[in-house]
Amino acid sequence: MTISSRPTARPDDGGNAASITGTGNGANAANVTGVTGVTGVTGVTGVTGVTGATDDRGARLRQEPALADAMPAPVTPGGEPTDQIFAEPMSRPTDFTFDATTVGVFDNMVNRSVPFYGEIQRMTAELAAEFAVPDSTLYDLGCSTATTLLALESWVDPSVSFVGYDNSPEMVRRAREKLTEAPSPRRRDVRLLDLHQPFALEDASVTVMLFTLQFVRPLHRERVIRTIAEGMRPQGALILAEKVIEGDTLFNRLFIDNYYDMKRRHGYSDMEIAQKREALENVLIPYRIEENRDLILACGFRKFQEFFRWYNFAGMIAVK
Repeated sequence: MTISSRPTARPDDGGNAASITGTGNGANAANVTGVTGVTGVTGVTGVTGVTGATDDRGARLRQEPALADAMPAPVTPGGEPTDQIFAEPMSRPTDFTFDATTVGVFDNMVNRSVPFYGEIQRMTAELAAEFAVPDSTLYDLGCSTATTLLALESWVDPSVSFVGYDNSPEMVRRAREKLTEAPSPRRRDVRLLDLHQPFALEDASVTVMLFTLQFVRPLHRERVIRTIAEGMRPQGALILAEKVIEGDTLFNRLFIDNYYDMKRRHGYSDMEIAQKREALENVLIPYRIEENRDLILACGFRKFQEFFRWYNFAGMIAVK
């Protein structure tokens, strides 16, 4: 079912750091034409004036060790198993889901798929510490395996309650396990919730959504952001990280190409990259920065600022 009139795109891989919305049936958001098929994700066609746009970028990187070493490989917290979900050929990948298989390798997956994931976590914690008010509540919408809640623990006043929401029962179970393994006197709770259904926040001074909104079907995003704003205190902060797209298709293609290079440096094969991209095509629907800003400001927030950017990944903060 098509739920948006936005033009077709291949959203490739946004790191999947949130599963609160499930898979859903979304329309693709980006106007990205000319990206080659499953067997050709290493090159991009149809880009005028971009030298080497159709080169085998994987081969080029192997010939340029200095470039390949520019970003260190990520460290997987807790020695989680390696993500090999798309390592074997598939006739046609099914829609990506946050099931037990994904949860089992999720921390490895997100560290290898999201650029500077650890730094995004640190920046989120620093910003949250500035806005979290004693005796209020901090919400993590799309809390996945509770990595962010654990990162926030030492930064935020202990009287602030933590509530994590996720729509995957397997994610909720794993998040609770990780919190149990790191006991705290703070009031903490992880609950099952699908953002496509009505929900409410209460007395929130901070709400975190790291790579979550991109999995909310566009038809529901305004309601979700408005609900968040209504449940937040004045001066409260919404902290988001998202996969984003560009209005200019030339830059869009270049950024995606460089993102695929990063994934190769982190050990993913071209087949894994291609198959995951296909699995995410109707699931992950990125917006432009301007679209996210306009949506957020129209739904009850009065300030908006981008605080992180790496090609097609962005961190944003809004204040009520």
